[in-house]
Amino acid sequence: MNIIVFGAAGAVGRRAVDEALSRGHQVTAVIRQPEQAKLFQASVRVEFADVLGSNGLEELLVGQGLVISALRPPAGWEQLLVPMTEKILRAAAACCVRVMVVGGAASLKLKNKDTTVLTEPGFLPEHLLPIATACQAQYELCLKDNKADWTYQTPPAMLEPGVRTGQYRLGGDVMLADTGGQSRISMEDFAVALLDEAEQIRHRRKRYSVAY
Repeated sequence: MNIIVFGAAGAVGRRAVDEALSRGHQVTAVIRQPEQAKLFQASVRVEFADVLGSNGLEELLVGQGLVISALRPPAGWEQLLVPMTEKILRAAAACCVRVMVVGGAASLKLKNKDTTVLTEPGFLPEHLLPIATACQAQYELCLKDNKADWTYQTPPAMLEPGVRTGQYRLGGDVMLADTGGQSRISMEDFAVALLDEAEQIRHRRKRYSVAY
């Protein structure tokens, strides 16, 4: 499959690229800075684009079978997440290409509660509220979109660099936790789940969550 990854230089994006390559897919990495090209193997096709500033995203999608949007704006610019995601969705819809959106955990409900990660008082540290709020709005954007063929993959509370085990559990709208009460997954296994969904298509126009 031909897969194009936006936000390919980010922590999740790089792992998605590596996981896709390990499965024999042809990968295009979309980045903003020329120096980021050294992050990728020679077999990766590299394209430079500013998602918000580009009027030619559709050109990048020609011949692609899947878009992965792993975009994350830097601190202080979290409000750009929604318009960037909207541009990806529009381009994917125009080109009839599936799009997988790497989302955030903000909209997940807490177990046995009516509140979510974002709305539960004191659950999130203050410095995470801007990106959590942006991820909530991003998910709502996807829910309203009836043109793009989207899937929204939600991480658990903790998504950190780690080890690829190939193991994970699938969930829905409630945050998953392990037997010790921890809600976590490595970025490597998050990428495994992402590519499993890319190949198996189990959640069309739906959100699902992953965790150990």
